[in-house]
Amino acid sequence: MSLLDDLKWRGLVADCTDLCALAQRLAEGPVTLYCGFDPTGDSLHVGHLVPQLVLRRFQLAGHHPISLAGGATGMIGDPGGKSAERNLLTREQLAHNYARIKAQLERLLDFHAPANPARIVNNADWTAPVSFLDFLRDVGKHFSIASMIAKDSVKNRLGSESGISFTEFSYQLLQANDFCHLRQAMNCELQIGGTEQWGNITAGTGLIRKKLGATAWGLTFPLITKADGTKFGKTEGGAVWLDPQKTSPYRFYQFFINTEDAKVGEYLRKFTFLARPEIEALEAAHAANPGAREAHRALAREITTLVHGQAALDAAVKASEILFGAEIGDTSEATFRDVVGEIPTKCLERAKLDGAGTALTELLVHAGLCTSKGQARKDLEGGGIYVNNVRVNDAARHLTAADLLFGKHLLLRKGKRTYAVLSVS
Repeated sequence: MSLLDDLKWRGLVADCTDLCALAQRLAEGPVTLYCGFDPTGDSLHVGHLVPQLVLRRFQLAGHHPISLAGGATGMIGDPGGKSAERNLLTREQLAHNYARIKAQLERLLDFHAPANPARIVNNADWTAPVSFLDFLRDVGKHFSIASMIAKDSVKNRLGSESGISFTEFSYQLLQANDFCHLRQAMNCELQIGGTEQWGNITAGTGLIRKKLGATAWGLTFPLITKADGTKFGKTEGGAVWLDPQKTSPYRFYQFFINTEDAKVGEYLRKFTFLARPEIEALEAAHAANPGAREAHRALAREITTLVHGQAALDAAVKASEILFGAEIGDTSEATFRDVVGEIPTKCLERAKLDGAGTALTELLVHAGLCTSKGQARKDLEGGGIYVNNVRVNDAARHLTAADLLFGKHLLLRKGKRTYAVLSVS
């Protein structure tokens, strides 16, 4: 199967400037391609994964990927997919964001491959030195206002209440110039991006044709959505970030574990490098027994390993297993903190655990797992109560400081899945 055929099977081809010609060019030998991102934040989120992973797919097929950081375009803001103008960032903010994101990209792309190492470039390097008059003369003269207004990213904003500023209106010229510069300086023949980038990409191929008399291609892939059509990558707590300080590997893993059944096959194709037979086997297993969630675990395992590494995956799996009753064992405090974040938590005065401690029946009521001490005794005698995932059936049991996990927490459970945490103050 060719690379383009694989991308089609994975649902990663939406539009192409000339798909047949691109297929022929790819068959002739390696090409250099790029995908850009604007460092408007200090971390990528899961919505950025597909473009970078498509770059990785091309790299694995022998091509030369470039990840372009928009140190210049990030100061303007792409109007595509936005209903209002972005807040403008300073050069210092963009430089900080660029440094943080570069480290994340090094997990997604291979910058040390012997034959075709990935490269990262910053468009500020060739944009900042150009004067405004030179830009208008050398780039702006190749664009008509009519063609610029016809782009969806502009047309949608023109019809909105907020409108569009000249600043954002000029964005497509900057991105087109990026593609033209890379075509001339690095022989970059292909730009990829989401469907919202189609107007910007075709602006670039047009500028290359007019200014350089050269051929270039654009390829877009569909935007990822949830089953209800809403934007992918958001939770009640906000965006799912690649930075482990913003979204812990455990929460990242859980995000993919909780993928909607209707979407798990699609996400396996788009977010993992599993081969077609493996994915089709997982899809068949899911269709036969959705409750086993084999496909969900494979999806979460593959993408968490790619973004955070094997050790982080192991810790995330361990944390998940704790909520299914696994022994705490040698779980790290950091992993357990992730678990605590998913469970109703109440404070407990440390003094209550001094000396002989406090009756477990009283603590179960305090935690909200039982409505009364009498009910707590019945649950204990019935074998339905667990302390730190160890069953306790002694109704007279007292808990002391010796029972604390990491000297701070008591993990209480009633039945199979009803948890509470008491954290000492």
